[in-house]
Order: sequence, then C-alpha cells, then structure tokens
Amino acid sequence: MPKMSTNANNYFTDGCGRCKYGGTPDCKVHTWADELKVLRQLALDSGLVEESKWGMPCYTYNNKNVLIVNAFKDYCALSFFKGVLLTDSHQLLSQQGENSQSARIIKVTKDTDLDSIKDTLQSYIDDAIAVEKSGAKVAFKDNTERELPTELLQVLDDDPGYHAAFFALTPGRQRGYSMHFAQPKKVETRFARIEKCRDRIFDGIGLNEY
Repeated sequence: MPKMSTNANNYFTDGCGRCKYGGTPDCKVHTWADELKVLRQLALDSGLVEESKWGMPCYTYNNKNVLIVNAFKDYCALSFFKGVLLTDSHQLLSQQGENSQSARIIKVTKDTDLDSIKDTLQSYIDDAIAVEKSGAKVAFKDNTERELPTELLQVLDDDPGYHAAFFALTPGRQRGYSMHFAQPKKVETRFARIEKCRDRIFDGIGLNEY
C-alpha cells in the first residue's frame, strides 16, 4: 500500500504516494518533471514557504495556504486556493470541477511555452500573495443554490488532492457521497464522514462498493 508523501522534495521524484504508481516510473510526476521544476522555482522565488500537505508541495504565507504545484495525467498546474479572487488579466485560470467555488488552476501542458509566460505566472503568484496579505475571504454561495454540502465544498477547496479525486468519480458516486455527507445534522459529524471516506474516494470506490 503506497504511503502518502510527507516531504515536498519527495513529491518531485516519487509523487504524492496516494496511488499504486507512487515511487515507480509510471508516476505522473515523471511526465511533467521539467515543467514541475519551473513551477516550483517560481513559487520559491516568490518567497512563499514550501511545505508538504496532502502529499503535495504546498506554498504558504504566514502559515496560510496560497498555492499548490501538482501533476495530473494530461497537465501539471499551479493550483490557487483563493483563485476566484485573482484578477486573471490573461484569462489563464480555470475551475477544476464545476462546483469549485474558491480554487482555480493554471494548466501547463506540453504545448505551453513556459519560458515565454514565466513573468505572467509570477504575476499570478504575486497576486495570490497580495490577496492573502489583504485578508480577503471567499464568499461561498448559500447551500440551497448547489448540490454539494457546504462542508464538502470547503474540504474540496482546501485540499486539491481530495478535489481531484472526488471529481474523478462518476456522477453517481459523487451523488452517493454527497447525500451521505449531508445527512448528519451536526457540522462536526459531516466533516468526520468526509474524512472517513477519504481513502475510498482516492481509490475511486463508491460509498457502498466493495
């Protein structure tokens, strides 16, 4: 069973450790090694602190999460926790899942000319830091306007790994978990259910599947 990475350096060689490919040549970080190196350096050059959270390199300002550098199958990305508050003057930000209210990502593919957009990417990082310094908060929509429970949306926005795994599920599996998480009256119980189901969701398994 793979073990989740707890060291940011290890991510760039062995991945997050959340799937069976962690630490093997098949891990997707190897597909994006050169691109990840550039994105990592941009984050470090901005003065952010590099930490390991959810098995991925997370960059913080005054202990507040600002962005994550991570790899997916078809792209790697800068994932901004409060991306919805960024200016996005170059129209580079996108949602990773239609229910994501706060987080936004900038996708980097093999067609991306990183050398030509380094300064632009740095400006997005600087903007994200400025947002965090300002203390700005994301105004989440009222729960009656969406299908997913408030607590789940908060976890998805705070944890890009959980976000990616949840939206990789089939719509039916997503609905099953969403209903399960919304049932308890107490907020604490809802969060507990979300955390308890973490491994199943990361494994792509439905709520009642075995």
